[in-house]
Amino acid sequence: MDTTEAASPRPAPADQGRAAAVHRALRELALVAALFLAYKAGRVLADGRAATALANGERVWGLERLLHLPGEALLQDPLLAHVLLVKLANCYYAYVHFPATALCLVWLYLRQPAHYRWIRRALVALTGAALVLHMLFPLAPPRMTALTGLVDTGRRYGPAVYGAPDADTLSNQYAAMPSLHVGWALAVAVALVAVTAGRLRWLWLAHPLLTLLVVVGTGNHYWLDGIVAAALLGLILIVLPRPRPVRRPTAVPVPVVRLRPHLVEPPRPGMRRPPRPRRPPSRAGTVGDGRR
Repeated sequence: MDTTEAASPRPAPADQGRAAAVHRALRELALVAALFLAYKAGRVLADGRAATALANGERVWGLERLLHLPGEALLQDPLLAHVLLVKLANCYYAYVHFPATALCLVWLYLRQPAHYRWIRRALVALTGAALVLHMLFPLAPPRMTALTGLVDTGRRYGPAVYGAPDADTLSNQYAAMPSLHVGWALAVAVALVAVTAGRLRWLWLAHPLLTLLVVVGTGNHYWLDGIVAAALLGLILIVLPRPRPVRRPTAVPVPVVRLRPHLVEPPRPGMRRPPRPRRPPSRAGTVGDGRR
């Protein structure tokens, strides 16, 4: 009786590739979960600092006036004249920020892994720097600052993203500086501009521009919140090593072949000319000479 055990089959290379892909995906999900927990920790540390955040809001509003920045009310007042536009702005603020960033990361993860790692590191660094600023400089949004004259468009017209500041346990409403909405939107646009081709790729910058107008028009951020976020992201992208540029297909030029007439090279001195071929005798004379 044969008692030898059959050797266990080795996993196929395709199975190993799927397992490695699943492991990488789980690692990325763990990183996102860690960022969310860090944000929650920042929310806990911000408790009890509402008075400081409101005072900082008045300071930021006064600094913007010294810098001759336009008032946030100049953007919100025309928006309030059209209820549909206000609701669209609230929906953009509530439903576009996270899904757009997630879709961009998933697409880069599947199609451009090098650029995915580049922009992921930028987002991690930007979020970490923002959390530090949130703890060091708590800032109430302009909708909470009486000097601005802005209203909370989310609570008045809907959909509302935040509840009462004292009872909100899911978000830190005193973390306006810098604006992660603007920072993440700008990071997404920079990544997509880097990996797409053509002049139309610059239209991706409309996403952060529209995000800036939305966050200011809805009363959730000051102009300086977006400016500081863009400056932080710019410094981070300068420090991080950039991936190799994407090779874009270029049209191969077709060489134009010019047909030239056949040219006979003139004989050189001392070179013998080739003998001319003898012409066959004409048979015209043999017909008319009378010979039979």
